[in-house]
Amino acid sequence: METGAFVTAEPIVGFGVAKVLDSGHPDFKEGDLVWGMTGWEEFTLISEPETLFKIKYTDIPLSYYTGILGMAGLTAYAGFYEVCTPKKGEYVFVSAASGAVGQLVGQFAKLMGCYVVGSAGSSDKVELLKSKFGFNDAFNYKEEPDLNKALTRHFPEGIDIYFENVGGYMLDAVLLNMRLHGRIAACGMISQYNLEKPEGVHNLFCLITKRIRMEGFLVFDYYHLYPQFLDVTRQYIKEGKIVYVEDSVDGLESAPAALIGLFTGKNVGKQVVVISRE
Repeated sequence: METGAFVTAEPIVGFGVAKVLDSGHPDFKEGDLVWGMTGWEEFTLISEPETLFKIKYTDIPLSYYTGILGMAGLTAYAGFYEVCTPKKGEYVFVSAASGAVGQLVGQFAKLMGCYVVGSAGSSDKVELLKSKFGFNDAFNYKEEPDLNKALTRHFPEGIDIYFENVGGYMLDAVLLNMRLHGRIAACGMISQYNLEKPEGVHNLFCLITKRIRMEGFLVFDYYHLYPQFLDVTRQYIKEGKIVYVEDSVDGLESAPAALIGLFTGKNVGKQVVVISRE
């Protein structure tokens, strides 16, 4: 029986870090550390090892390969540099900015010399964006009765780049505040995932009048950039130019609550479930 993307009585699949216990594949041997698609279980039989990346560097926490040095990090890197094609001095807005992808997009933008504002769902997350991740400013969207006015307040000259993570009313407000020839990287729309009837977007005509380029993307299309991304981002981490926050829980039994928490904004940073510390 299927329920959405999940199959009843089958393990959920997601990105994880694992140690190879046995292998019949020539590229992997016992003891290798890997990251990629694994099951939410203590032991996983991986029939498509082509989806795995071998971990070469262990001088940083292995959990980072589920986030900043894994799918989330590559998503931020490819989405910002390849899809958004940023220029120094541009105005960048990131929604869901304290999440695993958003926090990195904001820091990549700051390193490039952009002006960066993020939105988040609590005052603590807003403070984190400004004090730890170096965003120029941030706001709590739950405290803003008019998102259009909030964006106009933070971007009086408009937005060049919007890194889209939430969709819905936020996207509608952003379209009104985009500058000519702005770019929108559509990474996710988490506000819409669990709605029976998705919210409509009413300001799409702005794409025409402002000559905006809006492009959806999937990280799988940019796997060829992983070696380049790994070298750049690992060096940023070692130099302290990028910081990273994880929200970690222990035990597979904690996974369901952690997953549900993503949709209510309980997590701060990358949500990680630690199944084994060996």
